[in-house]
Amino acid sequence: MRWGGARRGGGGTAATRGGDGDDPLDAVQERRVRAVLALGGVPQSELADGVQQVRLRLLERSASGQEAPRDVSAWAAVVASRLALDWHRARKRQERLGERLAALPVPAPAAGEESRVLSLALGQGLDELPPAQRQVLVLRFYADLPVRDIAEALGIPEGTVKSRLHTAVRALRARLHKDGVV
Repeated sequence: MRWGGARRGGGGTAATRGGDGDDPLDAVQERRVRAVLALGGVPQSELADGVQQVRLRLLERSASGQEAPRDVSAWAAVVASRLALDWHRARKRQERLGERLAALPVPAPAAGEESRVLSLALGQGLDELPPAQRQVLVLRFYADLPVRDIAEALGIPEGTVKSRLHTAVRALRARLHKDGVV
């Protein structure tokens, strides 16, 4: 079920929304959403994003042709409380992931100049990857997690994990060839 909607129920006019009629939340509703998010434990720095998510869901609801909620203010508060729960779940998931990575044994360094050069080039190559690609690469090859576990831990489809892995490996390989390491 999708959560969102652009039409308003429970009163309010375009004038109370700032006059343009495009904002699905008026000032009172926005304050209520912020309060629900804050009471739900979402940090102050994340509140604006949470309000935008509620707006987006209201707009998505309208765009999909769903009927407007009878009381937009109450509906928005419920959506905000669910967003707060989602925020906590994501934070816990990242904490568990960090704990798993911290618990990994550090491989013994290989002797020789070639292995040091390769390690340095791999490190630089990893630093240049986008964070999402670097994350799945580290989880797959350093943490030795299967694709299914990575997808579950990150909350993304397995196909996305595979695609990011493929792109990351290709970029690292190109980097190593360009540097003449491999």
